[in-house]
Amino acid sequence: MPEQRVQMTFRTLGLSDPILQALEDKGYSTPTEIQRKAIPAILDGRDVIGTAQTGTGKTAAFVLPILQALSGERKRRAKRLRALILVPTRELGMQVQDNIELYGKHLNVASMAMVGGVDLEPQKQQLIEGVDIVVATPGRLLDLAHQRALYFDELEILVLDEADRMLDMGFIDDLNKIIARLPHERQSLLFSATMSRQVKSLADSVVDNPFEVSIAHNQKTAPKISQWLIAVDKHNKSALLSHLIRERNWDQALIFIRTQHGAAKLVSQLEKRGIAAESIHGGRSQASRSRILDDFKAGKIKILVATGVAARGIDIDELARVVNYDMPDEADEYIHRIGRTGRAGLSGEAVSLVSKDDFKRLCAVERRLGKIIDRVTIEEFPVVKDLPASNLNFSSKSRKPSKPGKPSKPGKREQPTDKPAQPAAKTPWGAIKK
Repeated sequence: MPEQRVQMTFRTLGLSDPILQALEDKGYSTPTEIQRKAIPAILDGRDVIGTAQTGTGKTAAFVLPILQALSGERKRRAKRLRALILVPTRELGMQVQDNIELYGKHLNVASMAMVGGVDLEPQKQQLIEGVDIVVATPGRLLDLAHQRALYFDELEILVLDEADRMLDMGFIDDLNKIIARLPHERQSLLFSATMSRQVKSLADSVVDNPFEVSIAHNQKTAPKISQWLIAVDKHNKSALLSHLIRERNWDQALIFIRTQHGAAKLVSQLEKRGIAAESIHGGRSQASRSRILDDFKAGKIKILVATGVAARGIDIDELARVVNYDMPDEADEYIHRIGRTGRAGLSGEAVSLVSKDDFKRLCAVERRLGKIIDRVTIEEFPVVKDLPASNLNFSSKSRKPSKPGKPSKPGKREQPTDKPAQPAAKTPWGAIKK
């Protein structure tokens, strides 16, 4: 008879009863792939590098074993911490802190979120009272360290979460300053959605003989995201967006835009057309951002316009769609944006409004995906400045200009012209993963 395959549970990973009870309270019984691989290694005290997309359960993959490691009886000392989790944004920091409180509710483990945009004094007081785990953005952590509000001499565990995003946001100098202050003898964990040369260089300076986990190539984790784009003249974008919201009865949408000013302007334009919307960006206070995010998650806000800084902190299991009002400057940012939808096994859609000046960014995204994004035509919005045909091999540096009198014919075919496209297997996600 064929051998019966035993289903792995959180109990088989070696987690303690209080943690198992918290998981059971939430209805969680079966660990995800990254949890199955990372948790035992972290419990064994190994340094770990994890490459995994948002929505794969990576937060629990490091939070659960950290909680177990710190759950023993121990007197806390003022201004000391035992575990430090560094994150790129306020929203992600608060989200991780919420997870720590959720999974550690039956344990005597104290934690706090140390993020900017809120008053320093309550955070200083929490440190004086004593904490085990600090979830922090790099800038705020250094502010408090410079003020001698905390010390790292008792630190046991360091986590760099969303390492690629921290580098994208320019935190490398702050990270190096923080790492230089930490005890050499510690357990270090690094998680990232992508493993670029810069992330590998950072990992080399942080982890020692790491256990490596990567689920980026596992097709079973690929979300069901329908991607399509509409070519549109730039001045018609807000009108087209309003048309889509109304005609397609969009119940909820997260819309990404490039600038804070653009976000405020778009909200105003939508409201003039009778569509209620809100915006979230780095210029708003933390209290305001938290309130808006909570209302969006609760369904009280249907249309949310966000700059890229907020992308990683928005975690909604049933978000139906994201819209790229502006194409991002970096192809990886497109992946991070659309990763807000198609979560927890549900389907989602990613819609991009692409004007001619976004063509180079579109080509970069399509090369990153290893495929051409489907185009949809909206009859009510004819395009004057037509979008050239997609080409996975397009390069703005190497592409030769058309000869005089022989203009190019961009609308001919949406296929590569010079050499075959890179196969999907050579891209980190093949299709798209989160």
